[in-house]
Amino acid sequence: MGYEHLEIERDGGVAVLWLNRPEKLNALSEDMWDDIPLAIGDLDADRSVRVIIVAGRGRAFTVGIDIGMLASLQPTMDSSAAASKQIYQEVKRLQHTVSCLAESPKPVIAAVQGYCLGAGVNLISACDIRLAAADAIFSIRETKMGLVADIGALQRLPHIVGTAVTTEMALTGADYDARWAFERGLVSAVNEDFDGLIERARGIAAEIAANSPLVTEGVKRVIAAGTSRSIDEGLDYVARWNSAFLMSNDLVEALSAFTEKRDPDFTGT
Repeated sequence: MGYEHLEIERDGGVAVLWLNRPEKLNALSEDMWDDIPLAIGDLDADRSVRVIIVAGRGRAFTVGIDIGMLASLQPTMDSSAAASKQIYQEVKRLQHTVSCLAESPKPVIAAVQGYCLGAGVNLISACDIRLAAADAIFSIRETKMGLVADIGALQRLPHIVGTAVTTEMALTGADYDARWAFERGLVSAVNEDFDGLIERARGIAAEIAANSPLVTEGVKRVIAAGTSRSIDEGLDYVARWNSAFLMSNDLVEALSAFTEKRDPDFTGT
């Protein structure tokens, strides 16, 4: 499937989903909000793809929602009730664009260079691993635009960096550099430049892709489940997961490969 401002690049078990509007610093236009879930769905359905990297072409990951699109989101209904419903439905649509990354059964890695503002922070907060180039700048920019961030950052970031750091970012709307993000756990590594960033992302993705897809999905689901459950509830969740998926062909293959001193060939079955 072709997309106007997205590009999918496949290499073995790794796919890169490129935000491809570099002349606008990858500002998220109307079509991108609709196409990101379609592209993720395409990759989810492709059994050859085991890991997804999300990155931006050009000098920035994304500067967030396109300002022109933001202006067009003003409600047009006559009554306040109808206008409120229209806004609610639009927010839920935009939330889905972000949430599809978290809901994908496949691990998603964000590779961030340059600006990662507003909706960009929302997008990376829905990814499983976040890496940055040294020039990365992060901001919950909605605050400075008179808005409460409403598509996922305020819900997901506390589980990533804690409530205090999230609150600071959200109340100030300030810019924070890559070193700051690394020290607070927003990103797990900082690379000197964009080339090093992509190489690092591909290397981690390839290492993940070599594992059983059943296991990598299970790890993602169990970690996500733990954010909204007690320890005991989380332990019960993983017990139920493994009771359903432990006895797999991939487990047999892993044991055989270990005995035969070779690399396993996992099929996700």
